[in-house]
Amino acid sequence: MTGSDIAAAIDRLGDATVVCVGDLMLDRFVEGSVRRISPEAPIPVLSVARRRTDLGGAGNVARNLAALGAKTRLFAAVGADDAAQEVRRALDSLSGLTAQLSVASDRPTTVKTRFMAGGQQLLRTDEEEIGPLDAEARTALIEAATAALQGAGALALSDYGKGVLCDETIAALIEAARAAGAPVICDPKGRDYSRYRGAQWLTPNRSELALASGAPTHDADAVEAACRRIVETAGVEGVLATRSEQGMTLFGPDGTLHLPTRAREVFDVAGAGDTVVAAFAAGLAAGVPAAEAAQLANQAAGVVVGKVGTATAYPAELLSAAHEDAWLGGEAKVVPAAAAADRVAGWRRRGKRVGFTNGCFDLLHPGHLSLIRQARAACDRLVVGLNSDESVRRLKGPDRPVQSEAARAAVLASLAAVDLVVVFGEDTPLALIETLKPDVLVKGADYARDQVVGAAQVESWGGRVVLAELLDGHSTTGTLKRLGGG
Repeated sequence: MTGSDIAAAIDRLGDATVVCVGDLMLDRFVEGSVRRISPEAPIPVLSVARRRTDLGGAGNVARNLAALGAKTRLFAAVGADDAAQEVRRALDSLSGLTAQLSVASDRPTTVKTRFMAGGQQLLRTDEEEIGPLDAEARTALIEAATAALQGAGALALSDYGKGVLCDETIAALIEAARAAGAPVICDPKGRDYSRYRGAQWLTPNRSELALASGAPTHDADAVEAACRRIVETAGVEGVLATRSEQGMTLFGPDGTLHLPTRAREVFDVAGAGDTVVAAFAAGLAAGVPAAEAAQLANQAAGVVVGKVGTATAYPAELLSAAHEDAWLGGEAKVVPAAAAADRVAGWRRRGKRVGFTNGCFDLLHPGHLSLIRQARAACDRLVVGLNSDESVRRLKGPDRPVQSEAARAAVLASLAAVDLVVVFGEDTPLALIETLKPDVLVKGADYARDQVVGAAQVESWGGRVVLAELLDGHSTTGTLKRLGGG
């Protein structure tokens, strides 16, 4: 699948609607460093530096669908607790997604907390109650999801074995999807895949495939044979098997396709299966043939395993990955804030200091270049926040900017000193700074320390503020005045 094919497929994802049903959970990450062993017991003492929370399970599938641009309708269950409120806030922040969450009073919201140091997990704790929903909640979920399937392009079932997808619910939803003409993609669990009978596609990983088929999965031929056995015994049409560093295998009515891995560097496989389900389902929902949808999923998986925790892949990153051999400069540099946050987390995991500076950067001149060079010298990776056209007009007047945000972003991205460019629409970059949490914040020395937007926040999490020396005699406003343009 060429870069142009990927681009064509991505263009269609915005027209896709996917219904997602399954076990939703909250993934918490507590990150820090270990410098000593506890005097109380032979265990490491974790000095906590930061905490973050992501959607997991069906929530992560939905988050990936939304990141890809597909319209998403999520149905799941949560407890009557504070974690449920966190889940709702996270879902509310996702564009193109609507969620209907059943509240189960007899169980907590599933929460998995990972304690990490040096990129490695020290401990994971699970707060959960496993078991089927009560009859009333099951009926309500089935009826709501069935109604949502009208006009949908696919149904994704995310089964983590927590009980939301009991046999009765699975059978009812598959029947409803088939009646609506929507293909069913199941991320399966357990030994008996016959509970997914009637589904079009299952997406097990290699170990899950071996468990369910009772067959070896050590190489491509063995995986193909195991997939064939699943199709014959479970009553499904095909299998997309993920094989870690060996890529993926698509086995279905049109034959077998082995896809090599697209991962350039693996940092964390958590949630990669959710990304595969989301990308594959979104592709099918958009009318993309199964082979091309599988390649889209393979590209997406290659992107997310290079990030930290349960992550997402964005269309710009898929395009970049598809073109990486042809494009100079590697990864796409102009990305939305959420994608930038993922990239920044990956850099931090590798021990890199992340810097941030911002501006309008209209008619790039030597003063801008000097600021960027000084900013890059103060860190290992530099993110540049760029005012959108609308915010420039509010700040500079109706005749500005001279160049569009797309042109300004492209020029900045061409600079070797710049690692990422993020366009923001607010008058100040405060929200973006709080999202990225840079280690170094750089502004020109024409600002006093207490005038720098975000300075207090950066210093609150242990970062520092750098005031760069100005190169006299250069400004866009001055240039325009000399040209008679302002």
